[in-house]
Amino acid sequence: MSNDDLRRQLETSTRSEPESGLDLVQRAVPGLTLLFHPELERIGERASLAALPAGQRQALSRLAPDFGPPGGVRALPLADPHLSRQPLFFEPGEEPGGITLDPAATPTTVALGGARLAGRLVLSAAEVARGAVLTLGGRVVLLLSNLELHPPAGVPRYGLVGESPALWELRRSIRRLTDLALPVLLRGPSGSGKELVARALHEAGPRRGRPFVAVNLGAVPPSLAAAELFGAAQGAFTGADRSRPGYFERAQGGTLFLDEIGEAPAEVQVPLLRAVESGEVQPVGARAPHRLDVRLIAATDADLEAQVAAGRFRAPLLHRLAASVVEVPPLERRREDFGRLLAHFLRREVAALGPGTVADPGTWLPAPVVARLAEHPWPGNVRELGNVARRLVLAAREGDAEHLERSWQALLAELATAPGPSGLEPVASPPSRRAWRPAAEVGDPELLEVLQREGWRLKRAAAALGVSRASLYDRIGQSRRFRKAVDLAAGEILAGLEAAGGDLHAAALRLEVSRFGLKRRMRQLGLRADG
Repeated sequence: MSNDDLRRQLETSTRSEPESGLDLVQRAVPGLTLLFHPELERIGERASLAALPAGQRQALSRLAPDFGPPGGVRALPLADPHLSRQPLFFEPGEEPGGITLDPAATPTTVALGGARLAGRLVLSAAEVARGAVLTLGGRVVLLLSNLELHPPAGVPRYGLVGESPALWELRRSIRRLTDLALPVLLRGPSGSGKELVARALHEAGPRRGRPFVAVNLGAVPPSLAAAELFGAAQGAFTGADRSRPGYFERAQGGTLFLDEIGEAPAEVQVPLLRAVESGEVQPVGARAPHRLDVRLIAATDADLEAQVAAGRFRAPLLHRLAASVVEVPPLERRREDFGRLLAHFLRREVAALGPGTVADPGTWLPAPVVARLAEHPWPGNVRELGNVARRLVLAAREGDAEHLERSWQALLAELATAPGPSGLEPVASPPSRRAWRPAAEVGDPELLEVLQREGWRLKRAAAALGVSRASLYDRIGQSRRFRKAVDLAAGEILAGLEAAGGDLHAAALRLEVSRFGLKRRMRQLGLRADG
């Protein structure tokens, strides 16, 4: 893919960026966020590119710049031995806020949006604001974007995972409302974490330690909604042999979270308004209302204003709920948080399977797969990402490389064709590609360069090239330039060992085979294989 193709792809992917998100991130500083690193605990670390707005270029290599957690004191370079010391340069772009990438000085393979960077590429301010996904050497995935580098003083994290400007704005909104008794309306797309925000409002406020009751109104049959919400008196209907408390009564003294408030049946909207305004609820069949102390938090991904205009939702109820509104951002506006969220969900799923069931994801999850996932628009938001992490871990439990590769390919193909959420204009995603490039595309010069750089470690070379290990073995076997360790004669091995001073690793490098393959071949020949 040419740089012109890359530019067209990036321009397409930025057209749907919400203006409010652009306004938010443009107040921040350009920087890099680690979306994936072989050391999983480093995911989420960031490095500032603050010299760019001052008109200076900055280098990215194995040795610089330093990456560290937001607000932390520890900072280290990428330090992956498979990345070159020779840098990729970032330069001020042709417009304010734009950035130019220059890979000419580095032998490290640099991919942007999944395609190898062939030369200088100019990113516009809008492209930087949305975030550009970079893969280095098939090992490390970075997001180039605008960052809020220092956490705002005095704003708690509320148990929410991420450091994006949009998430910090959400945390500020939570802080403004935690100590108030006012109802709150949470607005945001499905799967964005509205219930987590509701729990944060409850746990951070004076009602912590008291009941938090969550109800999805979309799952309550309309004929039962009144009794479920407000309770029912004894004898209110056939079979009501005793009084039944409703959700409001169960939340007494605490918080009632009503998700999918737009699904509330018309017959319960009036008593809901009464409960919000006066704190009184009247159970079905009861002669008098009960006064309760409950804070109401409602949530929706629906256009309630349109429902009011269509006569399906009562305007007074909307006005009362909307006195305090919190916007929960979609994952597409939290791209800096993708790596942290993915690592969080992977760890959760690995822990759920039990110790020793699945290896650390840093050992089996390839960086190119993570880069492809980072490009996905995530119409299902955080919930969808959690489900994908579960599928990745379950596939890894099989422990078979070919099964893993098939699972990744199927998953990525499925995500590439998934429709966007109903009623929303989907954010354009990159053209569908396979998870791995065909090994036949790798020429002998590129293959030799990567094998030498990776010390003839075939697993690492395959990851750097973006091919599967099985196809790399086949590719080596098909080339006249390379040999496998099984082809070596005993005399050639002994000569190589003598020239390397008995060092097995150095001998493998001289013989241009993997250390593991050489050791196995020596055992086959009855030669001593130390180290």
